[in-house]
Amino acid sequence: MGEGFYFFDILIFGMVAAFLVYRLRSVLGRRHGEERQRPNPFTPPPKAGQAPAPAESDNVVPLPDRGRPPEAPPPVETGPISLEEGVRQIRAADPNFNEKYFLQGAKAAFEMIVKAFADGDTATLRPLLADDVYDGFAEAIRKRQAAGETRETRITAFESIDLKEARLDGRHALVTIKFVTHQIDCTLNADGDVVDGDPDEAIEVVDIWTFSRNTRSTDPNWLLVETRVP
Repeated sequence: MGEGFYFFDILIFGMVAAFLVYRLRSVLGRRHGEERQRPNPFTPPPKAGQAPAPAESDNVVPLPDRGRPPEAPPPVETGPISLEEGVRQIRAADPNFNEKYFLQGAKAAFEMIVKAFADGDTATLRPLLADDVYDGFAEAIRKRQAAGETRETRITAFESIDLKEARLDGRHALVTIKFVTHQIDCTLNADGDVVDGDPDEAIEVVDIWTFSRNTRSTDPNWLLVETRVP
């Protein structure tokens, strides 16, 4: 008798459970693969004309850009640009840039650097040169001093100072100047004898120097970043 009541109770509980399952399914509905997915807050909306991203499985929330390479940046023009365009770019980044005043400053810097190099004055050279250029100048000075030699350089005339190139590389403005000068340049040994050059005759010297400045810096000075000859 008691065992009969036990099975009767199980039957009642089973009917109640079946009724609850039926009610839940009627309220929540069943997933059949065609219902709209909830938007993923980590996924950017598709661009105009682009198909929406395929639906992910219910328990996967992908992180943005994880597992795929980033989009390539737009191509940057690396070919040569005109001098006018380069100056325009620099002016856009630094409205205070003026070619006339820049050439005046470049001339003064040229004279200071040439004299300081001849005198072996690294203290004057340091704030005017980029690190790698300074290292080259300082090494040449050390070798000269180790050999017991001195150098005498004097600019007798500036024939021309021309703006040759200008461009903006990121935040850095780069301006290339061609200096044509007449110089007396000679090297003396420890005894004062001339071992190179002529102390009495000026020669024409052509230098092509590139100066650079961070346009976002409050420091108005330009650094010599490259020297070359034609």
